[in-house]
Amino acid sequence: MTPTLLGRWQTRILLLLTVGVLVTLPFAFGLIGPPDAKSARIYFSILGYVAGFGLIWDILYHQLQKFRWDADWPGIFQLFAGIWEAVFIAVVVKIFGLPGVSSDELLLEWFAVHYSLVWLAVYTASQTIMRILFIRWRFRGGQWL
Repeated sequence: MTPTLLGRWQTRILLLLTVGVLVTLPFAFGLIGPPDAKSARIYFSILGYVAGFGLIWDILYHQLQKFRWDADWPGIFQLFAGIWEAVFIAVVVKIFGLPGVSSDELLLEWFAVHYSLVWLAVYTASQTIMRILFIRWRFRGGQWL
């Protein structure tokens, strides 16, 4: 499947609002990670920034995939994109801070665990359950609406 830009956006938002939220809930309630009152706000803020910045990155990814001979985006590129997005968000938060997440509140080791679990769950869902639940999703460039 070669996703369209709209398909990338729809898939990213759907998966982060479902799978991403489900993975974030144990972190938000203090079941995983450091238990404190700010955890819910921090982890959901990070999830929001992953979605927001991801919509912008998808524009770049969509343009880059046009340079490939088959205009496809292989799984290894998704891995690199996930690593890049994590590094970008961590650096931005640590250097500048973002609304809802200050540099002193974000513990990089728990950010890495949270982000990795969310990314792995979203990637796995996009490669498996999306193909089962949204049969036409693959043939419509990733668009499910």
